Amino acid sequence: MKRSLIAAVLGLAVAAAPATAQELTGTLKKIKETGTITIGHRDSSIPFSYYDDKQQVVGYAMDLCYRIVDAVKAELKLPDLKVVLNPVTSATRIPLMANGTIDLECGSTTNNLERQKQVGFTITHFVTANRFVSKKANNLKTLADLKGKTIVSTSGTANIKQINQINAEQNLGMTILAAKDHAEAFLMVETDRAVAFVMDDILLYSLAASSKAPKDYVISAEALSVEPYGIMLRRDDPEFKAVVDKAMVETYKSGAIEPIYKKWFETAIPPRGVTLDVPLGEVFAKVIANPTDSGNPADYK
Repeated sequence: MKRSLIAAVLGLAVAAAPATAQELTGTLKKIKETGTITIGHRDSSIPFSYYDDKQQVVGYAMDLCYRIVDAVKAELKLPDLKVVLNPVTSATRIPLMANGTIDLECGSTTNNLERQKQVGFTITHFVTANRFVSKKANNLKTLADLKGKTIVSTSGTANIKQINQINAEQNLGMTILAAKDHAEAFLMVETDRAVAFVMDDILLYSLAASSKAPKDYVISAEALSVEPYGIMLRRDDPEFKAVVDKAMVETYKSGAIEPIYKKWFETAIPPRGVTLDVPLGEVFAKVIANPTDSGNPADYK
């Protein structure tokens, strides 16, 4: 992790200070004029952003986003700022951000250099890896074991793009299905329409733990890539990004991130009271110590 990145983030935070003393632009101006901020959320990205048993949108990323909302309220002096929740999918999240429908996307979106050409990201809030889940009975341990088989991933994700690329480069002859969301993809494995589901490992752990028979599934040891998650915002909006980055840095530096992390990864979560039992890893601990919004996987090694 490059320490210079922290300085850059803190520099942006300092740049946030004049926002109320000058004419607002971009997202801050939109929020000030409308009195609302619109959060894009997912429906089944457990534990990041999803519906609980009361159909309320909850999750780790949602808790972080509500801290960002509090920072926006303070920045704009809008204590009664209205929060509108707008569901998004893997396929719609970037277009809805780009066309102004949502102001923040709070879920499990990988921050990478390609996406940074279309949207912006704040400080990384989780680091995962691209792996696959399969039934233990099928004894599929490596990518080579998937050769010639039917697998699935979620439409619009970096994961499905990567596995398609690997399939072509290594001539594996896999049939790759595109599911509309993570729940549908996992269901395809449950019902044997696909032998494996390629996705970020933390999402696979949550889906397997929440399934009818968690012990029937295994996550591959082989990782296909490193995936830093970031809360998405519009590109080229430095005033808004400075406020958002400052809220995230303060969450990490104050230690507030610790109970939030434990709440969603180390204790029972709705809707089924499942505990994911995923302690804070070494890589993410480095991000908390030295916050970064890098979309380069090499910066997380």
